[in-house]
Amino acid sequence: MSTALILFPSATAFGQRAAEIVALRSPAADSTNHTTPDHYWRNLAAGFAASILAHEAGHIGMSYALGARPTFGFEDGKPTVFSGIDPNLDPHKQFLFSSAGLNVQAIMDEAILDIPHRRGSSFERGILTGGIATAYFYATIGRNARNSDITYMARTSSLSRTEASLIYAGIATIQTVRIAHDGHYANFFIRPSARGGVNLGAAVLPSM
Repeated sequence: MSTALILFPSATAFGQRAAEIVALRSPAADSTNHTTPDHYWRNLAAGFAASILAHEAGHIGMSYALGARPTFGFEDGKPTVFSGIDPNLDPHKQFLFSSAGLNVQAIMDEAILDIPHRRGSSFERGILTGGIATAYFYATIGRNARNSDITYMARTSSLSRTEASLIYAGIATIQTVRIAHDGHYANFFIRPSARGGVNLGAAVLPSM
């Protein structure tokens, strides 16, 4: 499979105006914002994958830090990291394990948004996208799964599923608003087309 851009045709003048907006709002010093579309989406996908791997590493690292031994397997057909902790005997430890993945992603995103550096690379955008998307996933359609992080957080603390979901969805929403108001991240999923239009979003198409 390969990733391709969806092209929404428009008038040439509109496409030229979009290119001017990108030039004005994107930092010229950051060459990663001006790579070819293939490189842009490849690097963004790599950043997204790095965020997901950091999520799982957070779980694994927390398990070891708590003196447990994590294991790997499948539950309900999905690959799962098991904490090695009995949630009935050590609910607090299980809570720390279950929240570690989302916490690591939130900290990574906050570091990107707060620490001064040359912002706006496609890899960096992928990390931000991965953290925000994971938070929204667990706060919505993933919250009720039997092995969901949100499910275990509610089970091992005084938080309800709704409260735990709102915490992480709230953090993701704040980060999204900050990104939207930061010119370094302009045109997060919009890039001008050389054909006089705008490339918007992404489509998954079969490889030729």
